Order: sequence, then structure tokens, then C-alpha cells
Amino acid sequence: MTLLSFTLILVGVLLNAAAQLALKASVKGMGAIDLSLVDSGSVALRLMSEPWLWVGLFCYGISVIIWILALSRVDVSIAYPMLSIGYVVNAFAAWALFGEVMTLARLSGMGIIILGVFILARS
Repeated sequence: MTLLSFTLILVGVLLNAAAQLALKASVKGMGAIDLSLVDSGSVALRLMSEPWLWVGLFCYGISVIIWILALSRVDVSIAYPMLSIGYVVNAFAAWALFGEVMTLARLSGMGIIILGVFILARS
């Protein structure tokens, strides 16, 4: 894998991770969203007024473009598993930004993910 290919994959993954964090920020103050049709209109309006929702959707849009560029250079069987880097990035960011719990089990799982990505990148 070339440096450009890896960079495209990493940028795509990081944009995807940023999108997830922005979407979480957009619903942070709302609590659990009820799936009832009665409240769906007001929930949709409230979400659409959240700037973080739009930041997240923008990041997703750009990440798709970057991902297409990456897939034009790398086999999907190599590129797709690299998305798991986003799990690690998001876990640490959620811990830092939202106070989510970081346990030994989660850290161990992330270590396994990092090892797997390293092995894939070297193949």
C-alpha cells in the first residue's frame, strides 16, 4: 500500500469518526429519541436546527468522496477493515469529549484492533 493510499484511507476514517462525534453532539441534550410517529415531526425539526448535525453530515459527505478515491487505489478487502481505526479514535474522543467510560476490556479490544490494522497494512 502506498503512502497516498494509506493517507486517503486514514483521512476517510477520521472524517467518518468526526461525523459520528458530531452526530453524538447533536443529540447529546435530547436524551433517548422516541420512535413514535406522534413526536417525529418535532424531533426532526429540533435535530435540523442542531449545527452539529450538519457538521456530521458534511463530514460524511466528504468522507465518501475520499473513500471512493481510496477504493480506486486499494483492494476493498484491505481498505474496509481499516475502518476499524475509527472505533479506536471514537472511543478515545468520546471518553475525552463526552465522559464515556474507558475500561480495561475496551482498551484491550482496541489494542487487538490496532494490531489487526497493522498486520493488514503490511500485507
